[in-house]
Amino acid sequence: MNDPTREGFISASDISWERAGDGVRRKILGYDQELMLVRVQFEKGSIGYLHRHPHRQVTYIESGVFDVQLGAEKKKLGAGDCYFVPSGVEHGVVALEAGVLVDVFTPAREDFIAAAR
Repeated sequence: MNDPTREGFISASDISWERAGDGVRRKILGYDQELMLVRVQFEKGSIGYLHRHPHRQVTYIESGVFDVQLGAEKKKLGAGDCYFVPSGVEHGVVALEAGVLVDVFTPAREDFIAAAR
């Protein structure tokens, strides 16, 4: 990763939202090469389409209710819940109401940083 890190104190109001899909936007907050935190906002009915990546991911549901698919299993999760995605496992969400997810990745998602440039 050739992009500088975003370390130290981070004010979310200083970081612009970027579009991440229909009705989905994200802010890449703190990161270095090994760890990244991203806040993702969904409008009701928006979809985080099924996908997989080599990164490990843990997601905290800050607000809203989501249908979450992790591998072949689906569950409805709400504010305060979380899910862990091992490397290479297919996963996705559907926002049953407007809400916010907080994603943590290891290592950092270089593709997110490249898309934000």
